[in-house]
Amino acid sequence: MKQPTKPFALCLDNTDYEASLVRGKVYRLLPDARAAKDDFVRIVDESGEDYLYHKSHFVFVDFPSTVKKRILALEGAT
Repeated sequence: MKQPTKPFALCLDNTDYEASLVRGKVYRLLPDARAAKDDFVRIVDESGEDYLYHKSHFVFVDFPSTVKKRILALEGAT
């Protein structure tokens, strides 16, 4: 698998990761080509640290530039 082309991941399944992932939450993907080869994505989860999760927990989405800016601004506010 190659790196997802959409910059955000919407969590649809947090099975086994209830403390780390919130269903329905949008996470920003961090580039990690090596992880993508094994069908994993790197995100900053609820702990505030970046971890690898299998891509099956997410759908990959993009947003208009105004929405992207707001999402990224929220990250900086936390």
